[in-house]
Amino acid sequence: MACTMFAAIDVGSYEVNLKIYELSARKGIRVVNHVRHRMELGKDTYATGRIGTELVDELCNVLLDFQRIMKEFGVEDYRACATSAVRESKNHIVLLDRIRLKTGIYLEVLSNSEQRFLGYKSIAFNSDRFQEIIEKGTAIIDVGGGSIQLSLYDKDNLVTTQNIRLGTLRLRERLSDVAKRTVRYAAVIEELLNNEMRTYRKLYLKDRNIRNMLLVGNYIQYINKYIHKDRDVDQITKEEFITFYDEFIQTGQDAMAVRLGISNENSTLLLPTLVIYKRLLEETGAENVVILGMDLGDGLAFDYAERKKILKPRHNFENDILEAARNIAKRYHTNRNHTQVMERIALTIYDKLRTIHGLGKRERLLLQLSVLLHDCGKYINMSQSAQCSYDIIMATEVIGLSHMEREIVANIVRFNSGNVMPFEELAVSSLLERSEYITIVKLTAILRLANGLDRSHKQKIKEIKVNIKDNHTMQILVDTAEDLTLEQSAFPEKTELFEEIYSLKPVLKAKKTG
Repeated sequence: MACTMFAAIDVGSYEVNLKIYELSARKGIRVVNHVRHRMELGKDTYATGRIGTELVDELCNVLLDFQRIMKEFGVEDYRACATSAVRESKNHIVLLDRIRLKTGIYLEVLSNSEQRFLGYKSIAFNSDRFQEIIEKGTAIIDVGGGSIQLSLYDKDNLVTTQNIRLGTLRLRERLSDVAKRTVRYAAVIEELLNNEMRTYRKLYLKDRNIRNMLLVGNYIQYINKYIHKDRDVDQITKEEFITFYDEFIQTGQDAMAVRLGISNENSTLLLPTLVIYKRLLEETGAENVVILGMDLGDGLAFDYAERKKILKPRHNFENDILEAARNIAKRYHTNRNHTQVMERIALTIYDKLRTIHGLGKRERLLLQLSVLLHDCGKYINMSQSAQCSYDIIMATEVIGLSHMEREIVANIVRFNSGNVMPFEELAVSSLLERSEYITIVKLTAILRLANGLDRSHKQKIKEIKVNIKDNHTMQILVDTAEDLTLEQSAFPEKTELFEEIYSLKPVLKAKKTG
């Protein structure tokens, strides 16, 4: 069977990576070349908020070299992505344009949730043990240059994921003056971390039994190799790590970097990384550190192979997104029974209209998320729940969604009640294009209809069937044992937008059962 040559470019906080992969259904994914270039883009961003001209020029030259290497290897397709260093720079729009014009490479800036989600895909594809590990209480900790991502899994479900903006490079830059003035540098780093760690424990670790800490970061592999010498072990006990940490503090960073085989240019990030690892172990109470290996390039390759149907995923990643949304809804005490009925109704209507709305599988997921989150604003203010729901969604990271997708969901929820904002008015405060606006309006019409069919929040409808009649009428047949007077009275109001968007008149027909 033919192989596909794919390249992944990762523009990170302190390193730019090119990985070239051979993808095939029979052999899976194989790395055929890996090129690294050390470049601390994050140093400029985290210190000044902008990436300097010299670094931009250097990045362009590196990407031109990558382009030449990709051509030599016969790469058929590629994806180039940047993370927090570019994402947080104030001049990133100009930077991206310069890169595109000088190299021809379109550099995609990932949202934090997209970046971490690709990382989890990498772990799941790289290890047969992933599914087994997340059956028990597991914290997946991704320590990057700009931030730390903490995700909790239990019984194969993603419970929550949170981002703390205290990555290794950001910590080093914030405390650069302190490092020169004190011998208590590690203790000062701990002090800075402690407030965030205490807050996280109070909000998310209460009553959680965390058995494993699945650790992702650039230095854990070196530590594992040092502790276990030449033994092939992918796990470090808490006791082994604390013993290593004490040895590191006593010996000193420079000497330990030599023992670990870490170059001088990378060694300055070693102490902040170890302090983060130690504090996370202490806060989670994990017994073991599991090392499975992961990088963004692998995640990009696996995502590409999945989308092109070269490989089938072992883990249901879409379910992770939905579970994250369900846990957000639970946090704001939404009516679970109501959303379950709405979910069934909305998806039934969506699937029946597939050839009419012209939307795909991803938009179906966005509708499902809108149903799950549409009532969370009532926790804040019942009289302005739609706007509060919008604000909550925009302020809450949903793993696996881009910022644009999160904004689509937030607007669907906002327009569930009240008037739909015209595109021109929405565009004043949003980067959404007309195509995204059309998606919002189409899904809002379905959400309103589904919400109206459970207006009483009593889950009266047991079964639902949808039929299109004469291209002008959509017949909704429902089985119920209860009185639908309230739903039928509210029905005309809930169908106005639907008729306008789809040129179909919904007709509700109830069949009494039991």
